[in-house]
Amino acid sequence: MSIYLKKGKYFIDYICEGRRKRESIGPSRKQAELVLKKRKIEVAEGKYLDVKKKNTTTFDDFARTYRELHSKVNHRPSVARRNAIILKNLSTMFSGKYLSEITPQLIERYKSTRIKDVSPATVNRELACLKCMFNKAIAWNEYDDNPVRKVKLLKENNKRIRYLEKEEIKNLLDACIPHLKPIVTVALYTGMRRSEIFGLKWQNIDFKNDVIYLLDTKNGERREVMMNETVKMTLVAVPKHPESAHVFCRANGQPYTDVKKSFHTSLKKCGIISFRFHDLRHTFASQLVMNGVDLKTVQELLGHKSIEMTMRYAHLSPTHKKRAVNLLDRQTDTLMTPEVISDGSGNFDILANTL
Repeated sequence: MSIYLKKGKYFIDYICEGRRKRESIGPSRKQAELVLKKRKIEVAEGKYLDVKKKNTTTFDDFARTYRELHSKVNHRPSVARRNAIILKNLSTMFSGKYLSEITPQLIERYKSTRIKDVSPATVNRELACLKCMFNKAIAWNEYDDNPVRKVKLLKENNKRIRYLEKEEIKNLLDACIPHLKPIVTVALYTGMRRSEIFGLKWQNIDFKNDVIYLLDTKNGERREVMMNETVKMTLVAVPKHPESAHVFCRANGQPYTDVKKSFHTSLKKCGIISFRFHDLRHTFASQLVMNGVDLKTVQELLGHKSIEMTMRYAHLSPTHKKRAVNLLDRQTDTLMTPEVISDGSGNFDILANTL
């Protein structure tokens, strides 16, 4: 530890937690000596500036604070529930550790371990939550650094499209147990997301005009979903729980948050493999495109903000380009009419007139 003069000002120089610290004090050497003495005591007692916060704030304590003061307040209920699950997953590696102990290397270890069980996209969403948590710790003066910034995200493959053929759709519905079948039916015939289906309430269904009003969507915007006769009859047949406003709920009135077990059982029963619940949404979109519905309409039905998201289904309509150029045939008076010309030897050539 030392004191030195530079450009008319005294600076103090000392080591704290293995890191060199420098502070500008002013023109008084006596003041610099007093401050340096104070810093020595603070370092010795572990009370210097952020050291106390680093040594006393644990991942578990701050995760609870983050949930109560940020996630539950600023996010939609479905997102807050998802964040709670993410924090639980993160705790498998970081529980019991101080924030200062969560280093980029430890996060890389979590990333390499987690990728063995889930997709790159899932790992990236979890790291994004951890990054947001550290940002809040900095903003709330609980910590001074964000180690996640030094960790590279995994490369994602968002081009996967798995959808069911018509025969597979029938087989899956036949394999579903009673409480699951209406949920799967609504997913297949509306393209609604799982969270939108589980959050659906009776008050948001207009049976007179065949419209479902979604207020809690992924992008936060209100969306209207049109019901066909299959969806309408399916929902009419769902019994209403006397103590719950939710359409799909358990015997105790609590809404479903997952049907993974029964869904996987149904898939296994009818021999469908490599298929997720979200792929029911892909099936809805894919079947529309393959039956000639234009991509702009599909975008609106899915609630995509940009057409880029919907373009992943474009390859399922190989005839849409041909239909587009064929429109020229109906807009011209002179068609490509073949003209047969004889060369006098019994052979015929077919020539085409130009437009």
